[in-house]
Amino acid sequence: MSGTTRFVAAIVAAQVLAQIGAFTLPALLPGYIHRWSLTATEAGWLIGAFFAAYVVAVPVLVSLTDRVATRRVYLVGTGLTVASHLGFALLADGFWTGLVLRAMAGIGWAGCYMPGLKAIADRLEGAAQSRAVTWHAAGVGIAGAASFAVAGGIEALAGPAAAFLFGGVAALAAGAIGAAVMPAEPPRRPAEAPPPGALLDFRPVFRNRAAMAWIAGYAVHTWELAALRAWAVTFLAATIDRHGAPAWLPGPTAIFTAAGLAGIAVSISGNETAQRFGRARVVAAAMGAAALLSLLVGWSGLVSAPLAALCVIAWNAAIYLDSSALTAGTVQAAAPGRRGATMGLHSMCGYAGGFLGPLGVGVALDLAGPGTLGWALGFGHLALVTLLGLAVLRRLGRAA
Repeated sequence: MSGTTRFVAAIVAAQVLAQIGAFTLPALLPGYIHRWSLTATEAGWLIGAFFAAYVVAVPVLVSLTDRVATRRVYLVGTGLTVASHLGFALLADGFWTGLVLRAMAGIGWAGCYMPGLKAIADRLEGAAQSRAVTWHAAGVGIAGAASFAVAGGIEALAGPAAAFLFGGVAALAAGAIGAAVMPAEPPRRPAEAPPPGALLDFRPVFRNRAAMAWIAGYAVHTWELAALRAWAVTFLAATIDRHGAPAWLPGPTAIFTAAGLAGIAVSISGNETAQRFGRARVVAAAMGAAALLSLLVGWSGLVSAPLAALCVIAWNAAIYLDSSALTAGTVQAAAPGRRGATMGLHSMCGYAGGFLGPLGVGVALDLAGPGTLGWALGFGHLALVTLLGLAVLRRLGRAA
């Protein structure tokens, strides 16, 4: 194994550990709604606060990686992630404390996700870079998928606090790996690269229409993915309560873990397919399929728990189909010397959608009720969002 391969593997392992506790709250959300007497909108805020804080923090933290060693930013991110998990395990007692700690987790992930990806991208170019980006996305996705089953299993054995404690210990290990393998100095700037300019000056990125096309696609991708991740376990639990479930059907957290793992396999194959047949074609097919499935999932709760589970898994796979392709498109379209700023805007726009998705489903459930109509409206509004995003992506792509 070459030194570069070992480096990429170490960064991906660190990202897996940093991410493994990220979806503990969505996995345990039905219990917290009952325990803290939350409305659906409040539950949406708790999930969305992670993304909102990420949006505020990521442009600063990722743009800093063009100026200082990525390792320094990464250690700040893992430290905040550890603190948020431990705080949720030991201190959280209601909506407001939960909201603050979820925001802290979002800032922590802003210091981990894109800085970790940039550490890989700075070391590679071309097809090797695209494949490394794909494996990075796969590692993060596997950890996110596994976090549902891990949280559900630990809660069943030792309670919800233990699930958050596990996430804190894992994030601590991620920080240790980052400290060991990431360079202590910032990357050298290419000779042809322009000066970095002001820290939060994204105007050069906005003028890069090729990058902005992929960023627009990523924004609606994360909007949709965050909504499904936030509410899938609660939706499946409600459907099982209504209809019952056959003995062979796993519980909601295990079902959504299976959905996440299927999504990762689709994501990897989607990037390889994009390199062969064209990224724009694969992204358009993925977004069209996801829009259709978002309309079907809510109504599937009328029929049976197995059908609802199948629809959730299929929808999640459709969302993941363009995940790596969108991020790889942004990385490759970034101008020399502005990769950190470009990736920062990419992530900021994506997670802005991630804030709106869970909140939108929660508002729909409070307005229409927690029955089939509420779920159909909550999930169904994402079809319009996805198709509008596809239209913007295609328009900007043609302009580029």
